Amino acid sequence: MTNKRLKLMQLSLVDEVPELNKIFFLDVFAESYFDSSRKRMRLNTINGQSVPRDLKVSCPAKLVAHYPEGTIFKLDARLVRRGDGRHPYFVAVNRSNLQRALEFFDYNLKVQNGFDYEFPKKKDKDKKEKSSKK
Repeated sequence: MTNKRLKLMQLSLVDEVPELNKIFFLDVFAESYFDSSRKRMRLNTINGQSVPRDLKVSCPAKLVAHYPEGTIFKLDARLVRRGDGRHPYFVAVNRSNLQRALEFFDYNLKVQNGFDYEFPKKKDKDKKEKSSKK
């Protein structure tokens, strides 16, 4: 069963029209937001990827709730398409391994510490050597 899924995933990586034919998507970036109608944190895909923007991502709320709104996550997802005029959405695959995106590390730090957060500056080695010689 898993071997069949792996083959599908490999085939989907070389597909030329990802929005129409792929089932599994690797390395999808999604941003957390607070859904006031459901009163919990949820995920939406972000712009600049091979997937459409603002697709909802289904994942356990307890994993996303540990981080502030606006945190960006990197995940593997399965596309779910339903008929009856309903919008497609993603279901996170390997849900227990949902992690913040390292590519957006600086942005995530600003989300967690406030947008006026300044990154610590590296100390200059030359200044250290000069002060130790005196």
